[in-house]
Amino acid sequence: MTSTSSENRPFSAAELGTLVVMAWSGEAPGGDMPYLLAYTLGDGTEGPEGSTRAVEALLERNDLPVGGDLVDGNARPSLPVSLLVESGQAVVNMPGFNAQCTPPPEWIEAVGERGFAYFVFTTRPWPEAEPGKPVDPQALADFAGADETLNAAAHVVLPARSLRG
Repeated sequence: MTSTSSENRPFSAAELGTLVVMAWSGEAPGGDMPYLLAYTLGDGTEGPEGSTRAVEALLERNDLPVGGDLVDGNARPSLPVSLLVESGQAVVNMPGFNAQCTPPPEWIEAVGERGFAYFVFTTRPWPEAEPGKPVDPQALADFAGADETLNAAAHVVLPARSLRG
């Protein structure tokens, strides 16, 4: 297996294509777990393969290993990824990527109880999930739970912050 440094893999926002963040919660030990899933539609200028390469480079530049170990943002205060939960919105920020979504009330409750969300940023495109349109829960479960999605993703425990402290 050959690895290419992200320094040699510049990309533009146009190569990333449309990036989407979705929030949901699910049963886990200790109560509901708040999840965030980020993915590309694969509609970048270089097509799905180019979008995949661009997301890989974005994640590498932000020290988020694809298919690697779980990154615990609680243990890494210098992590360049942050989650702000305010006024019923979830905002994910990192150099090269900012996204906002409106999570369901049960997600807000779960993140309030846990103090973090489990963030999965996959390089696998999901062109069938159109922004602004409802996603079938089974389709979400099938995509988010697929080995192809999970193995092509960075996994982060992302502490939730608010403006109120």
